[in-house]
Order: sequence, then structure tokens, then C-alpha cells
Amino acid sequence: MRARLVCIFVFCCSLFAQQASQPSLTIYNQDFAVIRQDVPVDLKSGVNQVNVNDISMHLEPDSVILRDPSGRHVINVLEQNYRNDPVSQFSLLSLYEGRTIDFELPDHSMLKGKVIRSGFVRPDYFNVNAYSQGYPAQEEPIIEIGGQLRFGLPGTPIFPDLTGETILKPRLEWVIASDRAGKFPAELSYVTGGMSWKADYNIVAPEKGDVVDIVGWVTMDNRSGHTFENARIKLMAGDVNKIQPGTEYRYLAAKNAAVAADAMSPPVTEKAFDEYHLYTLEHSTTLCDRETKQVEFIHASGVATKQLYIYDGAKIDPNRYNGWNWENIRNDHSYGTESNPKIWVMREFVNSEANHLGMPLPKGRVRFYRHNDDGQVEFTGENMIDHTPKDETIRIYTGNAFDVTGERRRTNYTVETSRTTATETFEIRVRNHKKEAVEVRVVEHLYRGKNWEITAKSDEYKKKDSQTVEFPVTIAPDGEKVITYTAHYTW
Repeated sequence: MRARLVCIFVFCCSLFAQQASQPSLTIYNQDFAVIRQDVPVDLKSGVNQVNVNDISMHLEPDSVILRDPSGRHVINVLEQNYRNDPVSQFSLLSLYEGRTIDFELPDHSMLKGKVIRSGFVRPDYFNVNAYSQGYPAQEEPIIEIGGQLRFGLPGTPIFPDLTGETILKPRLEWVIASDRAGKFPAELSYVTGGMSWKADYNIVAPEKGDVVDIVGWVTMDNRSGHTFENARIKLMAGDVNKIQPGTEYRYLAAKNAAVAADAMSPPVTEKAFDEYHLYTLEHSTTLCDRETKQVEFIHASGVATKQLYIYDGAKIDPNRYNGWNWENIRNDHSYGTESNPKIWVMREFVNSEANHLGMPLPKGRVRFYRHNDDGQVEFTGENMIDHTPKDETIRIYTGNAFDVTGERRRTNYTVETSRTTATETFEIRVRNHKKEAVEVRVVEHLYRGKNWEITAKSDEYKKKDSQTVEFPVTIAPDGEKVITYTAHYTW
């Protein structure tokens, strides 16, 4: 019995040690992450040299924090050096410039040559795009063979040994002062580039109707140059201010909170954190370098949505009218007279618990699908949503209607400069070629001046803001609806 208890105790200690050594990642949707990991430290009294190789390739050196999480030991870092030039053929060749080495030819014979120029160009490890595409283009090396110079390598270089200046992985080197000896797991925290995440949503509608299923995925992309084994991962959503590497910055590093996860826990849980939202993966996972990993974080059925048709008939060229003021617009009689025939199709739903949602939704791409009568799912459009709190209404543009079209023309425009007034009349026609009635919201912008009044109208309208009105109309199957109105401006 005693032996059994000892075995259980040893197993528990081993399990605790494994969990304590887990890295913890908080990934932001702005291409960076905060990494926290344990570093075993065995200090003697006095000055100590401590090296760590288990770090990312895009670590920001001045973000490093090394501390004893228990608070029992004070860590005084006298000096920190960040080495980020792992050995490669060209980097090692640069260390042998001016020296003669062997080259192996294709027939396995050996040839001696002096390295005049290695051609090595040191990569910018803070440039994640450059890293993800491999090392930057090298200059052509120059090798002296038999007193003659030649461009390019004559064969595979054979190096006698690694020099004292070479490292195989990125490395942090510390000089630490300690007033007493101690052995403990220190916590290393740092900011790294090369990591990002995003949200994607798939919305599937039935063949008929607007009650949909929504599946949300988080996609994590690791281009940090390091694999994180069995990591605890959090995803931070929100517009966090982050200054680009190379300048001063401040960041917020949050302590880990213990999460009790059972087999039936959702794969991702959410909570508010400061002015942002944290999404925690309930189960640890390994995030390999250059790996893209996806985890489902929302699965909702029976979500009520509404399909809207919006007709904004004024076609305004932003390049032509950029910077125009009220007076410029009033004096240009042709402004706003070009017609846009396209009617937008929008999908709208409420992010509420009553609508089977209610989780703050991080920004991401939304794809729409609808079941066909043959049972297959067809893609019907996509767009982006911004960070959306719970209980907010989401409205997404999915494309233009095929069988519903619009036409807008001005029928009258007069300007009386002496009385500082203008009058403008429009006729809008919306045609429905579907076999069922559709509701269309006809949007009009009162752009001739700040003070306006609609003096005549064919239909009731809703004032949306100080310069916008909306005519909600219903068009019968294979029918047409004509809306007219007159706006009177004063200034």
C-alpha cells in the first residue's frame, strides 16, 4: 500500500511538473502574441550566466520579463543579449571569409577554395513576411580557386567545425546577480511577432426561409519560427494599440487564470477583459511553426435572420467629387443625377441569447450558403464583420439582387441664388421580376444643403439621420413601384 502511495505521489509530482512547464500564449488579432513559459534556473550566490534557446525567432528583446512567480527570489538581470542569427550555409560561409575550405564536387571529389565574399545578407527577423518566404535573396558569393576568382560556389562547402560565434537556434543570454543560491522555475514573458488569429463564420440557410445555422471558427497562424508544445492558448479580440517593432511600446501581460475543463466543456470560452474580450481554448494544443490550426468556437442553430433589399440610387464618383463642399454641390446641376441600377442584398440578425447567439463576436469573414433543391449547399456571398458585442444587430452586404432593379432620375431642379433656396424633385422606379413580393428600402441622401424640407412625396419616409431618408416600399410580383419626392433647401 505504501509503495502504491509513493507511486501515486511521484506520478502527481510528475504531472504537476509537466503542467507547470506548459507554455501559455495570448495571441492578438494584430499579428503578435505574448508568450509565457517556465525557465528552470539554478543560481549560485554572485554572478551567473543563464542561456535560453526555447524562444521564438521574432521575439522583441526589450519586451522580455524574467521573474520568480512565487516572489521568493529577486532576479537582477545585469545584462541581456539576444542572439537571432541561427547558422545556415551562407551565414557560416560568412564566418570563413578570407579562409580556405574544402568544396565537395558532384563526383564526390574535393576542391580547395578561398572564400572572398560569402554573399550572406542578414535577414530581418522582425519582418515576418520576409521570414515566411524564406531568407532574403543572397548576393552571389566569390571564391578564389588557383589564383582565379569565380562567382558562385564550386560545390558543397565543407566546414571544419562550428565557430564560437555560431548558434543553432535563437538564444537569450543573461548575466544575473543573486545574493543567495536558489533553484526554482522562473517565468519568462515576452512579445513576439509572427503569430496571428482570425475568426471565420459560415452561415447556412435552408432552401426556403431565413432561419439559419451559424458555425464560427478561429484560425491560428504560427510564423514565429518556434513550435509551442502542449500550449495553453488564449485569443485576444479588440483594437489593442501596438506600436511597430523598432520604437518604444508598452503592452499589457495578463497573468494566467486556472481553468477547470472537463470532457464536455465547449472548445472555446469567452470573457470580458479590460476593454477587450478573451477567448480561451479549453484544451491544450501543440501549435507548430508554420502551421495553421482551426478550432470551432461557436455552433448555433435556429438563428432568425432577415434578408433586406436596399436601393441607394445615387451613383456618386468619389474621385471626381472628393473635397467638394455644399456650395460646390449646389452649383453643379449634374451632381447626383447618375443612376445606380443595382439593389443591394443584406442579411441582418441580432446577436442575442434569445436568438441562440449572445457571445461577443470577434471581427472576421462571414460566408453565406443556401441549400439547393437538390440537397446541396451553394455559396451565395461573403463579407466582413467588425468586433460585435452581444445584443447588437449585425447587417452584412452579401451581393446585388439579380431580379430586382432600380432606376432613379431627376425631374426638376431650380436654384434661386438671391433667395438662397433650391428645389429638387426625383422619380425612383423599383422593378421586381420575382414570383413573390419583396420589400425594398429606398435610401435618399439630401446632399444640397444642411437645411431641407420634403414638400411633396408619394410615400411615407423615415428620417435616418440629418441628411438621409428611407422609403420602405413593397413591390408586387412582376411589379413596379414608383416613388417621387421634392426637397426644398435653404442656406
